Amino acid sequence: MTAGVDLGQPQAQAIRSDEDVVRVRQLVRTVSVAVKLSLVDQTKIVTAASELARNTLVYGGGGTVEVATVDNGRRRGVRIVFADSGPGIADLDLALTDGYTTGGGLGLGLSGARRLVDEFDIQTAPGEGTRITITKWSR
Repeated sequence: MTAGVDLGQPQAQAIRSDEDVVRVRQLVRTVSVAVKLSLVDQTKIVTAASELARNTLVYGGGGTVEVATVDNGRRRGVRIVFADSGPGIADLDLALTDGYTTGGGLGLGLSGARRLVDEFDIQTAPGEGTRITITKWSR
């Protein structure tokens, strides 16, 4: 147990408000410290998680996140799954293009998050919501 977090079990968090986005950041930071990610990698995974949590709230209408530790036999890491039941992403290639935005931001959310992590998987379809899984491994 680290700061009230059971690292043996995935930690679930609803994303329904700006406060929940802050809670996601705190949870990811706690778990990334516990698996001994470097400070740089902690910052990267927290930043990616913050972007994806905000997207889940703004574009997906809210959803859930699950944060878990993973171990591949050689190293440990943090795996985070964001899921929503929103409208989905109509053109995934376009959405993953730097500078593309439907919300007036910088358009670096999805593409930026993808660059910050070691593994990035997105499953989406119009009308079927979006599920994004990211993983950051210790070095």
